Amino acid sequence: MSEKPNSSIAKQSPRKILITSALPYANGPIHLGHLVEYIQTDIWSRFQKMRGHQCTYVCADDAHGTPIMLRAQAEGITPEQLIAKSSEEHQADFAGFNIAFDHYHSTNSPENEELAGYIYTQLKEKGHISRKTITQYYDPEKEMFLPDRFIKGTCPKCKAEDQYGDNCEVCGATYSPTELLNPKSVVSGATPVEKETDHLFFELAHFEEMLKNWTHKGHLQTQIANKLDEWFESGLRGWDISRDAPYFGFQIPGEKDKFFYVWLDAPVGYMASFKAYCEKSGLNFDDYWKADSDAELYHFIGKDIIYFHALFWPAMLSGAGFRTPDAIYAHGFLTVDGQKMSKSRGTFIMAKTYLNHLNPEYLRYYFAAKLSSRIDDIDLNLEDFAQRVNSDLVGKVVNIASRCAGFVVKKFDGKLSTDWSDEAQALYDSFANEAEMIAELYEKRDYGQAMREIMALADRANEYIAETAPWVLAKEEGKEQELHESVSIGINLFRILMTYLAPVIPATAEQARTFLNIDEWRWQDVATPLKGHPINKFKALLTRLEMEKIEKMVEDSQQSLTANAPKASAPATQAPQEFDPLAEEISIEDFAKVDLRVAKIVNAEAVPEANKLLKLTLDIGFEQRQVFAGIKSAYEPEQLIGKMTVMVANLKPRKMRFGMSEGMVLAAGPGGSDLFVLSPDEGAQPGMRVK
Repeated sequence: MSEKPNSSIAKQSPRKILITSALPYANGPIHLGHLVEYIQTDIWSRFQKMRGHQCTYVCADDAHGTPIMLRAQAEGITPEQLIAKSSEEHQADFAGFNIAFDHYHSTNSPENEELAGYIYTQLKEKGHISRKTITQYYDPEKEMFLPDRFIKGTCPKCKAEDQYGDNCEVCGATYSPTELLNPKSVVSGATPVEKETDHLFFELAHFEEMLKNWTHKGHLQTQIANKLDEWFESGLRGWDISRDAPYFGFQIPGEKDKFFYVWLDAPVGYMASFKAYCEKSGLNFDDYWKADSDAELYHFIGKDIIYFHALFWPAMLSGAGFRTPDAIYAHGFLTVDGQKMSKSRGTFIMAKTYLNHLNPEYLRYYFAAKLSSRIDDIDLNLEDFAQRVNSDLVGKVVNIASRCAGFVVKKFDGKLSTDWSDEAQALYDSFANEAEMIAELYEKRDYGQAMREIMALADRANEYIAETAPWVLAKEEGKEQELHESVSIGINLFRILMTYLAPVIPATAEQARTFLNIDEWRWQDVATPLKGHPINKFKALLTRLEMEKIEKMVEDSQQSLTANAPKASAPATQAPQEFDPLAEEISIEDFAKVDLRVAKIVNAEAVPEANKLLKLTLDIGFEQRQVFAGIKSAYEPEQLIGKMTVMVANLKPRKMRFGMSEGMVLAAGPGGSDLFVLSPDEGAQPGMRVK
């Protein structure tokens, strides 16, 4: 069911489709990792509309929760002001990347309050809501119960310090906040106390059989369905859906000082956004959400939030008498140059930073070339990014139009030929006949394979132009008909390719539509060639992507994200200085800013151009760093690989002529061969803080 319908079914009658992307949290900006999902969804939405289906794409800001309440307090504004500002910024970023929502809303809306209250009331009346007394951590200074992520302490498993209240980022262990050692409130710094409170629970176990069936009926990718089986094996437990005041969210009907947990009303935001759209578009809400609806409903999400969407959400909908999704499509994470996005390397790139430097169509195409129906992570390799864009979009597709358009305008008054040879017609038909195969790949979200098929056609189109050589024909007498056919076929093949690419690069397609003098992009139109058709003068659609612009974007990203990083002492590569007893003193607060972390040396190599330097690759648990260290006189590189050491992790990166140094390893000794890299105690793990 997750792959329905195939292209032949799609041709029989128009479909009613509602699609959503996960709701971005209104507590921070959009970055390139987020955009994987929105670009993936937008491509699918545009494709469905080109096929003639009634496809509606809605989204909203996820606007509730403790983090938003506390940030608003810190900024001296109301939560409503904060989420309004965030929504404006988010929508500007999405528009910059040509994400075409039919409607964008907020979970802090009257539609969402009404629907969340209705669903809760239905579940309560049917016996799926229970009340239990629980013990939670409470901040005695702020007089508030603390969410898990607002408690930090020492991991009870590996003893790593400064870990959150729900899981350890060093060893990966999960636990309850009360198991943390030396817990502290992130809000006030106070030691939290345990306090009893009554909470409301959604009894997920009531839907165990329904969910077992639903998760294995094609609504999910196979890997996801199999992973969810682990939850059934351990037994489904009640889901805490309430939070105590103070809390920014909707008050639970019939309760005092109890609010819906953000993850209850967030997915309801899909319904609320669509309901608001119905009020302005004339669509009928029930036609899409009633239990026996014949409309199709699809959610595009990241793999990290699959449990909420594939267990809690369908159970809530079913229990309240609504339909469940036809499919939930999960995708993987984004890496940059093979590693996690990194602030220190400048690869944690915000949408706005990208837009300040590069054309969004480049990234849309590159993501499409990497995406499949699987949940694999995708990598943004910056050099490959430039090469792929230049080779495929500029060198293959746009090049076809630029090589042919001038001849049509100058030699034939801007009109394409009417009479084609059998060979020319056969070539055109072979391109048009690929429409259903490529449509099937789009339908299944196998965008990467679709891009490969399209570029294979582009190669054939360029081969045809090279073989017919219109620039040669233009110089020979009596070759006007052959020239006219050559360039007219070239323009027609370009039009087919742009039809297939229009969901991916819509802004470029719009410029191409103007050039081709056509009204709109419709998938089925490739069956009919443009003969005797007037075109307009060609203007450059895309320019080459230069590495210098990418490097400038990375540099700007790095500067913007590290501008407020605390200053630390000079890197180890700097020549040692004698101790100066009159040097400026620092306070314990200054020293506390230095973030010392255990690091594993995963690679070490000499720097040929430098007498004292080794280039080290350090694993600090959550990412890898490159550091240049002046310890060549004391160590052979192979001696260091696999060893643990200590590094300054928050030192501002320093650009050297050999590359970027992203920290400093600690070493001691008089110098020369008597120089010793500091090693932590046995049992230390990468990423642990050193104090």
